[in-house]
Parts: sequence; C-alpha cells; structure tokens
Amino acid sequence: MSAAIDSFLAMLAAERGAAANTLTAYRRDLEGAEEAIGDLTVAESPDLASLGAVWASLAASSLARKCSALRQFYGFLVDEGLRAEDPSPALPRPRARRPLPRLLGHGEVEALFVRAEAEAAGDRPEAVRLLALLELLYGSGLRATELVSLPLSAVPRDAPFLTVTGKGGAQRMVPVSTRARAALARWVVLRAEGSKLLFPSRAGKGHLTRVRLFQLLRALAARAGIDPEKISPHVLRHAFATHLLEGGADLRVLQTLLGHADIATTQIYTHVDSARLVALVNARHPLAQRGTSG
Repeated sequence: MSAAIDSFLAMLAAERGAAANTLTAYRRDLEGAEEAIGDLTVAESPDLASLGAVWASLAASSLARKCSALRQFYGFLVDEGLRAEDPSPALPRPRARRPLPRLLGHGEVEALFVRAEAEAAGDRPEAVRLLALLELLYGSGLRATELVSLPLSAVPRDAPFLTVTGKGGAQRMVPVSTRARAALARWVVLRAEGSKLLFPSRAGKGHLTRVRLFQLLRALAARAGIDPEKISPHVLRHAFATHLLEGGADLRVLQTLLGHADIATTQIYTHVDSARLVALVNARHPLAQRGTSG
C-alpha cells in the first residue's frame, strides 16, 4: 500500500488528534480504494470516477464517509506538494442524506423546560435527575451514551466545563451553563451514594441506560403537551447544534463542541433559515456595507 497513506494518517493523529477508531476507518477506506484503482498518489479523475461502480451497493452514509476520506487525503497530498492538482471532484456523489431529525422549535424546548422545572421544584430525586439530563442534552449537546455514562468526577467544581469521553475514546471539554450547573448541584446531593457514576441505575449496577433516557424524555414531552414522537436524545442534540448556528456560532466551534472528527459531519446541521443567512450577508459583508455607505 502507498506510503502516502501512512503519512496522511500520521498527520491526522499528530495535528488533528484523530482517535484510533477514526484512523482505522480512514485506513480501511483508503486502502480499499487503492485495491480497486491502484496507487492513489498517481490516480487520475477517471480512476476516481470509476469508484462509483465499485461502491454502487453501499449505503449513502458509507459512500459519503469513503469520499470524505479520499477528499481529505488528496487535500493533504496537494498541501504537501506530492500532487499538483486534486482529482477528488471526480468522486461519485452520495445520494441525498437521510432526513434530519425533526427540529424542535424554541417554543417546544421552552415547554419541555417549564414542565421539567415545575416537576423538579419539590426536589423529588427522579424529577431533579430528569432536569439535569435535559439541561446537559440541550445545553451542552452531549450524545446519549456520553451523557448516561458520565462519571461523578466529570461534574465541574470551579470551571464551567465537563470532560466528556466521546467516540473512539476521544476526550473533549464541553461548556456547562449556569442553569445546568445548578441542576447538577441539586442532583449530586440527591443521588444515591456509593456509585462513581453521575447517573447510576436504580438497581445500583451500572448507569442509567440509553433506552431509559429515551423513555423518560418521551414521557416528559407528553406531560408538556408535545408529541412524544418528536423527542429523543438525538433530537435535543440536534436542536442544540441548530439553535447555536442560528445564534451565529462558528461551524468549527460547533464541530469541537459536538465531538465530530470530520467537519463534513457537522455540516448537516447548517440547514438554518435561509432568510436569516441572507440578512446576515446583507448586514455584515464588507461590500454590502460599502454599497450602503456609497
């Protein structure tokens, strides 16, 4: 196999901190492409276009991942001066992505919190726990698995951050809002002692399960007057990302917060309101401002 693949993977590990699982997946995709069309460092556009037939049976998500690996690989070769031009535009185009989760509006999110806060007012442990879970899902954008498996030691003491272990064992720091810290402080006092987990299961062995988290959120939605079919941990993570972008967050910052190894994954969250984007360009672009002043 091409030594350039090794160099590319070494760069991902050293400069981008890619996790071992990510590197393994990239190697598998690149070496698979090389088996199909030969040395990738000298492959031309027609060679890459032929991969469409080789990968015809793949799911759209798998095809998108392989094409992303190749695009990054060729960008690396060009940056390193190992190729004069990038042939990756000839790669097959994945079919349209599966539909995004149904987006929660700001009003629906507010209704969830109003109900959760009202139920937690009496310091019933299950209600306070649910409020803390909701705050971290929507306020910090955690994956369900990351959330339920948090150790007690992840709770911030002085700094407003959580240390989260994501996919591939990669760790990242995520911000915790003042509201979430308050809910966590209430929950830590009420949770059962003895466990090193932040959200231990009721049986005392292991942590709260993803399935139980899903059930709790849907039941809360029903009590808040929201269609339970619209609610899941991923929908709340999706709302976190989309609402941050609507508020002007940078896509690279969002990539870090969500723990995505590839910016292409984060880009699925950029379906923000087109009218807002037009207004932003008209208000902020230097040429727009110049035209107004002239």
